[in-house]
Amino acid sequence: MNSPTAFKGYHVAAAGTGINLALGVLYTWSIFKDAIRQSISTGGVGSFNWELARLNDPYALCCLVFALMMIVAGRCQDRFGPRTTAITGGVLVGIGFIWISQSTAYLSWVLGFGVLVGSGIAFGYASATPPAMKWFPPNRTGIVAGIVVSGFGLASVYIAPLAKYLLNQWGLQGAMLFFGIAFLLVVSTLALFLVNPPTEYVPPGFVCRRQRTEHHQKAREKFVEHEVPPLTMLKTPTFWLLWTIYFIGAGTGLMVIGSVAGMAKASLGANAFLAVAFLAVGNAAGRVVAGSVSDKIGRGKTLAGIFFFQAVLMSAAVPVTTQGGSNALLLVLLTSLIGFNYGANLAIFPSFAKDLWGIKNFGVNYGLLFTAWGLGGFVMSKASQMLIASSGAMTDAFKAATILLLIGGGLAFSIHNEREAKRKEIKKKLVTAVQT
Repeated sequence: MNSPTAFKGYHVAAAGTGINLALGVLYTWSIFKDAIRQSISTGGVGSFNWELARLNDPYALCCLVFALMMIVAGRCQDRFGPRTTAITGGVLVGIGFIWISQSTAYLSWVLGFGVLVGSGIAFGYASATPPAMKWFPPNRTGIVAGIVVSGFGLASVYIAPLAKYLLNQWGLQGAMLFFGIAFLLVVSTLALFLVNPPTEYVPPGFVCRRQRTEHHQKAREKFVEHEVPPLTMLKTPTFWLLWTIYFIGAGTGLMVIGSVAGMAKASLGANAFLAVAFLAVGNAAGRVVAGSVSDKIGRGKTLAGIFFFQAVLMSAAVPVTTQGGSNALLLVLLTSLIGFNYGANLAIFPSFAKDLWGIKNFGVNYGLLFTAWGLGGFVMSKASQMLIASSGAMTDAFKAATILLLIGGGLAFSIHNEREAKRKEIKKKLVTAVQT
């Protein structure tokens, strides 16, 4: 991709990654939640006065609203373009954080963080990946999607220590005000770099970077994106199979992400934010690695392997999180690997959506599939917090997650991706054509 037009794709992908680096603040909720819990325990004027069982409600609702609004945001992205959609997201996220910076009321946080921030994240997230994928060939869908969405997972690496510093210096309300202003400016600025390629643009290097031959071009022309409208997609069994698997993978991962700071408190103390940061590194790495691997060995096989590995980790989490304060290193390693497997979902499922249903309606189609992420996060976060409040541990939640992941891994083997099979067939023809 040496031409100026092709190089534009890297600028778009970088801007999308930057937007996700800001919007990934969602994954640092456990730090905010821990500060709210401390305020409840301390009491006094201006303190939070919430029920402990409701601590995860703003986060759980944010996940749900994020997912549901992805349908609206995806439609906006398909119709009005990524730039307008991303700016809308930046404004909503900024207003949401500024609102909660002025209140400790439960309802204000549910509406401000849960509804406004959740909606804003949806508009920003929906506009970051589609334009980037349009600049690159189909055989690089997984790696491009993985890189762009890795920003969302990697965000906690800098937001976690920054949030900890701001909490110590300015308190929770001051930190929220800072994030509100910063994210509004950053997302809105990066949105200006998001642009779709011209309608006549053809991504070079369909299979390899060698100069295209006449045979290569003819073989390439046989590959036509299979564009499926949303209503038709919803009638297919494959959509609901993928939706169910996504619900499991996202829900079990978000359950841990929303509580990791509290889990790490016993072993890391005031440095519990480090577990959040390391989980973020795993989260981001999983998106890039899984996206690249799925381009090579297939989405279904990659997804099944991720689910079975995650089941092993969830099972191992039971003794690790109940052994007291002597297992800090093991806990950080475990949460990083859980983050890795969770992050893989966010690269594989959008790639699946493009493979199966095309790019024309990608925003709406993936938005509909993404509702599984929100409902999974909402259900599992609420359920896990209730179990923690009643038993004081996450043991039962981890056991349930293990069983669900084993089921999801089995279902992943049954996915048949016709587009992937066709791409492999054409790749063989192209390689033969180039060699001859």
